Amino acid sequence: MKQRLILLLTLMMAAGAALAQTEPVDSSYANGYYVERMKFFDQLHPAPKPVVFLGNSITEAGPWSEILPGINVVNRGISGDNSWGVYNRLNQVIALKPVKIFLLIGVNDLKRGVPIEYIVANYDRIAATLRTALPKSTLYLQSVLPVAEPMLANIYAKISNEKIRRLNDGLKQVAQKYNCPFIDLYHEVFVDEKGQMPAPYTTDGLHCKPAGYLAWAAYLKKKKYL
Repeated sequence: MKQRLILLLTLMMAAGAALAQTEPVDSSYANGYYVERMKFFDQLHPAPKPVVFLGNSITEAGPWSEILPGINVVNRGISGDNSWGVYNRLNQVIALKPVKIFLLIGVNDLKRGVPIEYIVANYDRIAATLRTALPKSTLYLQSVLPVAEPMLANIYAKISNEKIRRLNDGLKQVAQKYNCPFIDLYHEVFVDEKGQMPAPYTTDGLHCKPAGYLAWAAYLKKKKYL
């Protein structure tokens, strides 16, 4: 009996030590810009039944109304946002009662070194919430875009196209689980023959130039997502 107790205590100590050595995951999101952007959204009153583009700086910088004329587009991008931040602000999106939601999030999670399974789990929570709250709306899960690795600044050192591809594989599974269209922007629009985002499409290896947004919008229209 004593030997069993000693063994149990030893296993518990080993498990505790392993847990203590695990690097904590940075799930923070509510910085000053995020809070101000949320306040800004609260003061807007878009037309009914919009098409919502939801995401981070890549979404926020998109000139969606100009490149998608005639479509009631609402931009809900927040620079620096991550998958926790999007999940936290779903009530604002739900209140709009959109007909379509185009979601793109995750690269800032990778920037922080967040494990891919955490990001996929957050996508699962996001998809489950939106499908329950907005059963008549269509949620489109857009793949995370490739990066031009040689162009990336040191602050993006934890981001790689190999990680992005693995993340996108997880997002495909979430899309299948919730019967959501998966839009493979990575392979269909933004990756070149070298496996990188083409220089004409990006400002810094990660963010898009106007040419990138034009190609993005053209693909959405070509596939009749819009």
